[in-house]
Amino acid sequence: MTKLREFLEKINTRAGFSGHIRYDEPMALHTTFRVGGPADVWIQPDPAVFPQYAAALLHAARDEAIPVFILGHGANLVVSDTGLHGIVLDTSAWAGVSAPHLLRFRAGTAVDAAVEAAAQQGAGALAFLAGMPASIGGAVYMNARCYERSVADTLIEVEILDETFHQTIVPFKPQDYGYKKSPFQNRAVLILAATFRPEPRPPAEIWLEIEAHRQDRTRKGHYRFPSAGSVFKNNHAFGKPTGQIIDELGLRGLRSGGAQVAPWHGNIIINTGTATAADIRTLVDELITRVHAALSITLEPEILFVPTTHP
Repeated sequence: MTKLREFLEKINTRAGFSGHIRYDEPMALHTTFRVGGPADVWIQPDPAVFPQYAAALLHAARDEAIPVFILGHGANLVVSDTGLHGIVLDTSAWAGVSAPHLLRFRAGTAVDAAVEAAAQQGAGALAFLAGMPASIGGAVYMNARCYERSVADTLIEVEILDETFHQTIVPFKPQDYGYKKSPFQNRAVLILAATFRPEPRPPAEIWLEIEAHRQDRTRKGHYRFPSAGSVFKNNHAFGKPTGQIIDELGLRGLRSGGAQVAPWHGNIIINTGTATAADIRTLVDELITRVHAALSITLEPEILFVPTTHP
């Protein structure tokens, strides 16, 4: 920890850091599951310095072999109970429209805020994402999908800090995207912003769609307890949604410690109040095992476990 403090003091002075920095920061405070042990250090740069500081930090951290984890709104994450070693770079202050008259949003923008900003411009491109508790950067990274649409369906280009720490524009290429897949999942880059097609529609129609999706998520219980929404990907080869498969096997309500398969939806795991990351991991593994034993199919988690190894 002393080495890390010394490293940050040097880079922060050299790069002109301003913002928030905390040591031994519980990651449970930064994930929708409300689980996760402490990060060695959590850094949230101010917008005024974000791209330049992030480039300097990532470059120096690579040279010193210090791990850096990029955090958005923590909507699809299960952080280990032992926490994260190294640095957590929080992008959530890097938010808002980054270019006038364009649907171009900074990566830390809350998806719901971007949905509303687009609607106010008469743009319906992002309405399908209404109610999703994620950041724009996270939605692009995961190629978020819901209500039969994906981020890739409306994406024009993505601005990143590339592997050489330069700001680069990556034009959308359909062949680079798939079901909840994006090219950024295989690259050591930082998403800075994304631009979307506006898809103009009557504002009243857009707001009706937004409200319908929000009510649907509420009705499905996405907000009753801390969770990450859908736990497993849907696979059309299975013939039915994953939640239905789990329901039909009678696995609603299955528990591991404080983690539980939602009694009202098979593809949602909730934190009933005392869950640990290990509880969630154990329950996910148990569901995979039981479904495979019953149907010879293998469920694929949508949520990300970090670090990627078992606790």
